[in-house]
Parts: sequence; structure tokens; C-alpha cells
Amino acid sequence: MLSDVEIAQGAKVEKITAAASKLGLTEDDLEFYGKFKAKISHDVWRRVKDNPDGKLILVTAITPTPAGEGKTTTSIGLADAFAKLGRKICVALREPSLGPCFGIKGGAAGGGYAQVVPMEDINLHFTGDFHALTTAHNLLAAVLDNHLQQGNELKIDVRRVVWKRVLDLNDRALRNVIVGLGGKSNGVPRESGFDITVASEMMAILCLAKDFADLKERLGKIIVAYTVDGSIVTANDLNVTGSLALLLKDAIKPNLVQTLEGTPALIHGGPFANIAHGCNSITATKYALKLADFGADLGAEKFLDIKCRMSGLRPDAVVIVATIRALKMHGGVDKKNLAAPNVAAVERGLENLAKHIENVQGFGLPAVVALNDFPTDTDEEIQAVEKICADKNVRFARSKVFADGGLGGIELAKAVEDSFNDAKNFTLTYSDDESIAEKISAVATKIYGADGVNYTSAAKKQLAEIERLGFGKLPICIAKTQYSLSDDAAKLGRPKNFDVTVRELKISAGAGFVVVLLGTILTMPGLPKRPAAEKIDITPDGVISGLF
Repeated sequence: MLSDVEIAQGAKVEKITAAASKLGLTEDDLEFYGKFKAKISHDVWRRVKDNPDGKLILVTAITPTPAGEGKTTTSIGLADAFAKLGRKICVALREPSLGPCFGIKGGAAGGGYAQVVPMEDINLHFTGDFHALTTAHNLLAAVLDNHLQQGNELKIDVRRVVWKRVLDLNDRALRNVIVGLGGKSNGVPRESGFDITVASEMMAILCLAKDFADLKERLGKIIVAYTVDGSIVTANDLNVTGSLALLLKDAIKPNLVQTLEGTPALIHGGPFANIAHGCNSITATKYALKLADFGADLGAEKFLDIKCRMSGLRPDAVVIVATIRALKMHGGVDKKNLAAPNVAAVERGLENLAKHIENVQGFGLPAVVALNDFPTDTDEEIQAVEKICADKNVRFARSKVFADGGLGGIELAKAVEDSFNDAKNFTLTYSDDESIAEKISAVATKIYGADGVNYTSAAKKQLAEIERLGFGKLPICIAKTQYSLSDDAAKLGRPKNFDVTVRELKISAGAGFVVVLLGTILTMPGLPKRPAAEKIDITPDGVISGLF
């Protein structure tokens, strides 16, 4: 059986101009990064912004497990299926982070015969967007430390500098560091640390900005520290906003690539889903909807409550991806026993799927359950999934895109198209006018199914300060474990009779939301005992192996 990278390397794909032409784009509309990837020029937006929007298909999944669900693979295969049905389609995805690629998760360009290419480039440096973000983020940190060194005219409290540094790798040793050691000429000593690049507020800003002017305005609002009297200090106060914007002038342009079957794909931006809002850029999604009749995107609660709130986007249908294997894990089966038939475990695990269906319906959106096929799935197990879909009045389709590409997604594409007529009034989880505490409670109780919310003493003080500083009406971005509906990764399925605990709150004034950290969530991941980096190699001839 061929690996994903072997399938990608063996594919015969046309130059990126062929995929661009399917969207009505010419060579003059592109800024090339080799033969198979390009950025879309800003000039294109002025030409297409008044085009009618295509249909927006949002692809999400049940609560993730180590068994895998295949959300990205399904999105790509669904797009290929629509293309085979003669629809003009463009899929919009997040850019992968180098941290997971060399850590434990691997790449994020799909799998099997439903991939975006060039897979190796996309999973590695791609067009340099993440490097630009890393540099811009660290420039702001360097200017801040220089301000402290040069006399601290703004009277910054060195104990309340909140802007860390970043790099796009998993490195637990850098979570907490002391900078400025070595004497007076080497800076002001203070405690600091590193986050992973995809957790940077600048990443969120890149993905939420409407255009370059909006990007620059948001960058200037970033809070980097507090003064001794409790006032905020922003990037604008450090007179560095222009330089930050300059470093991101190309990164804001969407990246155009294609699937193995030549379907256009926009891959742009990548905030961590369990740390930030987890969605690709608004720019890429809007381009997809203006250039094609159908656009597929990824996400769930944060897509709807943050990205849609800020952009005016409204999905026409939501695909919920599930696998029998993952449902068994939610039903209590150990990973090593997932291949064995176990209808009872599937039925227990279906409580998790049921909650995700209810959540989608709570937004007033039509849901389609896509069962990602595995050879070990039995008819009885599949029938159990079909039954709950019937009980919940949602459409069901089997997805075989991993093995068969677009042909394996025809059934799903038709079910999605049929569901467009099932839409109701789109409703967000909370209103802008609610307090931060009310918004947290709304997500915790309505989306997670919690009974209530607890706060640490530090979080209570932060909540009061957020209100005092005038940020109490911002939307919220909850950062928690992705492995459970609760804030405890060990609670699989559909937890009941639980509260969530808010550990910390942070203002992301540029991004335009308040980050709410639950449980033990970290903004700088660590490497596992045997990181993926140990299995990745490249020959003298340039053949890559082990990259997912």
C-alpha cells in the first residue's frame, strides 16, 4: 500500500495555471512560487468582489481521537466529487504548522487519493507565510525589549509584559525563559517565554483581516504590555505598526494550489484550533465563494461564532465527519482493539456524534453526516450510524475519498447538495451585547454540555480588568483540549454532570476577541518520546519519505 507522500509524488499534475483557469484566473492574476503554487494578486479582488457568492459548505467532525476522523481528507475529496459532477468548486484549507509535522500529528494536506499538492511544499515552508509571521511577531518583541533598555519612556511594568516570542516548532524547553541576562548592555532581565507561531495573535489577525488596511489597523491594536498604572501598551505606542505590516504584505495574499485531481484549492493561514480560532483566512474563503459556485471550508463553533460574526459569512450546509474507529474510542474501546467489530461500542460512541449534530442544528444549519470508510467497518456498525442520523433527521452518506478520490465522494456531494434547502435561520451561540462571563457560559452549556463554569482567582481578576479596560463586548475564543467536549481530555463520548474551569483570560485586541484558556491547555506544545522528525528523510536525489 502506497503512503500519502508516495501517492503525491507519483501524481501527474498540471501547472498551477491550469487550476487557476478553472476559476477564471490568468497568469497575470498570479504571483508564482514555482510551477505548482502561486499567490493571488490583490488586483483580482477588485474585479470579483461584486460577483454573487457561491454556496459555502462547512466541514467539521466529531470530537477528535487518535483513531482519526479525516476532516481535511473529506473536504478535499468532497471538492473533487463536486468537480466530477460538473460543479465549479474551490476548497479553502488551513496551512499546516511545522510543529505537528515534525511532532506527532504529521502533515495536514489530506490523505490517500484526496490530497492537495505539492504535498511536501505545503507541509514544509510553502510560500513562507509562517516565516513572515514569525519574523513580524518577534520584531515586535525585540522592539518592546529595546524600549525597556532605552529608558522605558512609556513606564511599562516589566512584570506585565504579555507579548512573548514565537517559533513554528514544538519545544517545551522554551515555554518559560528569562531574557536580558548578561549585564546591563544585554537588556532588562525579565521572565518571558515562547509560543508556537500558529498560536500568535498575528496569525489570528492575518486570518480575520478583511484586507491590507484592516490588517494594519489590527496590528496596531495588539496589546504587548501594561504600564505601572494599569494602562495598556500597544504596537502603535511602540511606533512599529508600519514595519509589522510591511513584513506581512505578501503573507496576506491567498495561496493557490490544487488537489490530485486538479481541483483549485486555496490554502491560507492556520491558527491552532484548540489555541486560537482555528480557521483559514476570511480572504481565502471569500475568494473561493466569488470565484466558484461552491466553496468548502473547515471549522465548527469558532468558525461560526467568530469567523462568521466578523465576516458576514453564512454556511449553506455543514458536513460532520465521523469514523467507526473513532466512535468506538468514544465508546470506550482501546486503540489497539479498534479493528474488532463492536456494535455496542459504536452505539455508545454515537452520543458524541449526536451532540455535534444537535450543535449544528442549534445554529439553524443543515447537517450531513459523512462516514469515512475503513475496510474493518461492518454492516451492523454502519447501520447503527445510519439509524441515529435518521433519528436526528439529518442526511447520511458514506465517504470513500481516501481510497477512490472524487469518485468516492459522489454520494456525499449529492447529499450535501440536497441539504441546501434544509437551512433555517442562522443563529449564533451568544450576542455581542452579552458580558464575557455570559458568553463563556453560553458556549460551555450549549456547545459542550457543561452544567456551569468555574473561575480561578486569577481568572476572576482578569475578567474584571477586561471589563474595566472596555473589552467586555468582544467575542470569545475558548482554548481547551480538542479531545473532549469538556476541559478534561480523558472524558470521551458525551460527558455529563461536569463544570469547566477558566484558568486564564487574555485580550487579543487586534484579532478582536478574548482568549479563554480552560484546563491545562498549552500555547507551546512539546515533542513526544518518538517525534515524527525521527522518521522523515530525504535522499541526495531529493526524494522525501516519512512526511505523513
